[in-house]
Amino acid sequence: MTDAKYFANTKKGEIFELKSELNSDKKEKRREAVKKVIASMTVGKDVSALFPDVVNCMQTDNLELKKLVYLYLMNYAKSQPDLAIMAVNTFVRDCEDPNPLIRALAVRTMGCIRVDKITEYLCEPLRKCLRDEDPYVRKTAAVCVAKLHDINAQMVEEQGFLDLLKDLLSDSNPMVVANAVAALSEINETSSSGKLLVEFNIQAINKLLTALNECNEWGQVFILDALANYTPKDDREAQSICERVTPRLAHANAAVVLSAVKVLMKFMELIPSDSDFVGTLIKKLAPPLVTLLSSEPEVQYVALRNINLIVQKRPDILKQEMKVFFVKYNDPIYVKLEKLDIMIRLASQTNINHVLAELKEYATEVDVDFVRKAVRAIGRCAIKVEQSAERCVATLIELIQTKVNYVVQEAIVVIKDIFRKYPNKYESIISTLCENLDTLDEPEARASMIWIIGEYAERIDNADELLESFLEGFHDENTQVQLQLLTAIVKLFLKRPTETQELVQQVLSLATQNSDNPDLRDRGFIYWRLLSTDPAAAKEVVLAEKPLISEETDLLEPTLLDELICHIGSLASVYHKPPSSFVEGKTGQTRKSLISRNGSNDENTTNEAAPQATVIPAADSLIGDLLSLDIGTPAPSTNVYPSSNIDILGNGLDSLLGGSDVSNVPSTSPVPTTGAASSGLLGDIFGLSSTTGSFYQPPKQVWLPAVRGKGLEISGTFTRKNGQIVMDMSFSNKAMQAMGQFAIQFNKNSFGITPVQPLQVPTPLQPNSTVDVSLALNTLGPVQKMDPLTNLQVAIKNNVDVFYFSCLAPIHIFCCEDGAMDKRLFLSTWKEIPTQNEVQFTIENVTLNVEQVSQKLQSNNIFTIARRNVEGQDMLYQSMKLTNSIWVLSELKIQPDNPKITLSLKARVTDVATPVHQIYEMILHNDV
Repeated sequence: MTDAKYFANTKKGEIFELKSELNSDKKEKRREAVKKVIASMTVGKDVSALFPDVVNCMQTDNLELKKLVYLYLMNYAKSQPDLAIMAVNTFVRDCEDPNPLIRALAVRTMGCIRVDKITEYLCEPLRKCLRDEDPYVRKTAAVCVAKLHDINAQMVEEQGFLDLLKDLLSDSNPMVVANAVAALSEINETSSSGKLLVEFNIQAINKLLTALNECNEWGQVFILDALANYTPKDDREAQSICERVTPRLAHANAAVVLSAVKVLMKFMELIPSDSDFVGTLIKKLAPPLVTLLSSEPEVQYVALRNINLIVQKRPDILKQEMKVFFVKYNDPIYVKLEKLDIMIRLASQTNINHVLAELKEYATEVDVDFVRKAVRAIGRCAIKVEQSAERCVATLIELIQTKVNYVVQEAIVVIKDIFRKYPNKYESIISTLCENLDTLDEPEARASMIWIIGEYAERIDNADELLESFLEGFHDENTQVQLQLLTAIVKLFLKRPTETQELVQQVLSLATQNSDNPDLRDRGFIYWRLLSTDPAAAKEVVLAEKPLISEETDLLEPTLLDELICHIGSLASVYHKPPSSFVEGKTGQTRKSLISRNGSNDENTTNEAAPQATVIPAADSLIGDLLSLDIGTPAPSTNVYPSSNIDILGNGLDSLLGGSDVSNVPSTSPVPTTGAASSGLLGDIFGLSSTTGSFYQPPKQVWLPAVRGKGLEISGTFTRKNGQIVMDMSFSNKAMQAMGQFAIQFNKNSFGITPVQPLQVPTPLQPNSTVDVSLALNTLGPVQKMDPLTNLQVAIKNNVDVFYFSCLAPIHIFCCEDGAMDKRLFLSTWKEIPTQNEVQFTIENVTLNVEQVSQKLQSNNIFTIARRNVEGQDMLYQSMKLTNSIWVLSELKIQPDNPKITLSLKARVTDVATPVHQIYEMILHNDV
């Protein structure tokens, strides 16, 4: 009889009957009752009322019954924490049971019960189990330390469990070592400080390498992942580790193979690329990757996604293995598409003939998506391998002759790119393309055909008729087609003005007067203004020589690729996205990066600067305020709709825009003036030195990492200069293309911060270059309370995309220069503010004397109003005024020869207390 009987529906009064059976004197009856309870719990019934009765069954020698009771406890202990304490004595006793299975079961269950009251009783049994003579108990206890750290990290560190875990790295049993490594890695990843609590040294690495050969496959994965996070000191050490990891490439488990590949890919960066060792290693990496492609389709797909990354980083590894990526008839579509992508990446002059033959065959398949990708792949081959371009074009023409609609349309799209790559070389095929004009119904294909007609209008006799045929249903076309048609007709007009005047007037009217699309309308107005004011300039702009398209347009950004190489074998390598984009919490703290030859990497330099802003806004929350990026000079109020009956040619060009003068209107945002600072006078009155230091400017932080900015990295800080808030930023272009057309917009914020003028970034910003930019700010914008208070949500727009990030502004930049309060007013205001509004903080490790403290704060617009000495303790009374007229009063208690300062803050708005305390900390600990 199976256990299925326990899941059968039972009659009413079930709980009462179970309670009676659980308290039976017969062991067999109690065990049956517990099984019924677990079955009810499994199907979702609430059996928490039986908690005391089930706990009474814990005291048994029957291992099966004990497992069932422990399972019940793990499920209901959180909802019954007071009753769960009843089980503690049994847990502690079971941790000393002669049977190692019971000892391990007890410590594992205690670790899974996430109740604070039980956690404190877990420490002593766990400490004993970590030193247990049985390896099964030790490996279970190692994992329990990671669970305990997740519940109470401070306790784990204080009780010395991290040292005990490190000791287990030297254990004689390889599974104990593997579990200790897994626990330490988990603790490092979940550490709230963002810093590594446990760092592996070379001695620990050698122990891991020794255990690597003896533990099971999942233990090997844990150890290899830990090795991947280690940074060797030099290339000799890296080479030694690679030699000992290489045998794992022959393992039968795909996860072990990919983890080994990850270690080798990382450490190869430290070894000179021209060395014989790297050449040998590259040869050894190819066979295991090829072997993965003979597995089931799901494993193949994961392997192919990882191979895609490896090929982008080191194409030499698989350059001789092109044939294994040829598509099989029974491959699922997701495997076919991945193989196709890798084939293009590996295409070269030596193998292009085989690749083209395959692609031509794929283009005759029945799967429409696959055929489209195959046709597009032929175009990519033409762009990548110049010697094959002519053959690729001939192949595409053959496919067009098949008259299969979706094949023809995809072929036209890729031929447009070939024309861009090789101008004035293959224009003889345009007539063939024009024959298929009537069959085009997809926006991308129609837009591509229109581009070809506009670009080569002087060679197509009936170009005006062809474009006019598209114009008939202009408003029904896709936006992409409308924009392309507008540009193509303007090109045609500039090349053949006498024949196409009416046509260009028609399209400009349609685009500007009869369209609701702002992109189309703006482009129409620009063209209209260009044609009316300076036809020569219009020719230079519209008919300018276009930059050639690059060979690989879909390569990952180098910074993102390096990060993903560090995550080979994980979901990140399958998604081709960094973990921080789809996993909340632990992976968002530090970014991994490949080790450089000088031994430094991103992991070692992250989180060393000032505290990072932790509030990253969701894109959808900013749309209303940030996406209206019409940034720059305000638009004039004058309507600039053109007249419909205009002679574009001859002397009438100036009238095309009806004579409207769209001149630049300067920003009217007033700049705050510097208030009269009375700090020097106050300093003399109260016996303080009038000499002040410089305004404290926090070090720059990375606000927008290159991974999220598609190659654009922005770091910055805030300061105050001459009574003006200034945002100092560094723009770094880590992409492979130039960047320009920068603009900035702020969301509503607590202090109404907004730019005084448009963002001025010297452009174009070339790849691998950095430029510093200062942006003046005022506080006249819309106000909305943020959390935290000084959080600033920002959108940056450039020619690539719109990017969002948030940063924390130090509150002292809002401190006005007229923040010194009258002595009597200070006293009365202090008394008026309710006592419950007073917040007290302790500032530690301050090495300054009272005069230096006062001077530093005064140079940051925090003014000392009075100074007293009470029983050998100096008291400073200070005031500051924020830009929104919020006054903050403070009292500093400074004892001589004591690095601790007590700070008491009073304000009618208590939300400012925490950021004010933070800036006190920063200013008083700043050495400058």
